[in-house]
Amino acid sequence: MSDDLRIADRPVLRRPVLISAFRGWNDGGQAATVAAAYLARRWDAARFADIDPEQFMDFQAVRPTVSLDEGLSRRIEWPENVFFHAAVPGADRDAVILLGVEPNYRWRAFTDLVVGLARDLGVELVVTLGALLADVPHTRPAPVTGSATDPRLVEELGLQLSRYEGPTGIVGVLHDACRTADIRSVSLWSAVPHYVSLAPSPRAAKALCVRLSDLLGAPIPTEELDEAEEEYATQVSEAVASDPETQAYVEELEQRADSLESIAEEGHLPSGEALADELTRFLRDRDRGRSPGESDEH
Repeated sequence: MSDDLRIADRPVLRRPVLISAFRGWNDGGQAATVAAAYLARRWDAARFADIDPEQFMDFQAVRPTVSLDEGLSRRIEWPENVFFHAAVPGADRDAVILLGVEPNYRWRAFTDLVVGLARDLGVELVVTLGALLADVPHTRPAPVTGSATDPRLVEELGLQLSRYEGPTGIVGVLHDACRTADIRSVSLWSAVPHYVSLAPSPRAAKALCVRLSDLLGAPIPTEELDEAEEEYATQVSEAVASDPETQAYVEELEQRADSLESIAEEGHLPSGEALADELTRFLRDRDRGRSPGESDEH
């Protein structure tokens, strides 16, 4: 295996699932990386490998940081893509957690390293966590969509076939590499309010953990995220209340969310194709610099 993959200890794992999250384009409100870091801490995961950033990162775009070690010596901390392993409580399987930063260069070589290690460890399923900015209110549960490219996996796990077309990030490239390597993969995405895009979203992170819990068939306690979610909602609500125009907009989003919930309770859910079309439209408009919801006529 390449020298770019540095393995300190090779664990022996039971039916492992690889869970990955990357800071950057795929991580609105940092929800995906907050969720993955929470899992690593909650499951007492142990670090066992990392990918050397030298060949994959632009250090002018993703700069290393300087910290003081015990207030004396200065230490450089480099952008990392780190692998952890842990037992999944309540399940007869283990998890590998890849937590890191979307690389700037050599994406195919990067995903080859990830897929090669997954194959070497006997990973049965790859789950990527992502978060996108959307026109959803911060006062309602964060929606989560799950998709896969394998029709059998879609049926087995109650997901949707991936129909998205358009720009992609390292998550999309990783899924394509898994497909080529014949490793089953699933993508979970939570929606984050676009008007608080810079603040970490514990609500969206919790939603990802809850959906992942369903997928793994194992409980994931979320008490810490529950507390952070309440504080997050309070702080954002106070900020929104200070601007009447923003408050009116959020109230409109709340009404829309409540209407969709009523439709769902009546069993009239929008189709997977409709959801995919909406996501495609949102990303296309964002790339063109439009505000969410702005029509083509503007």
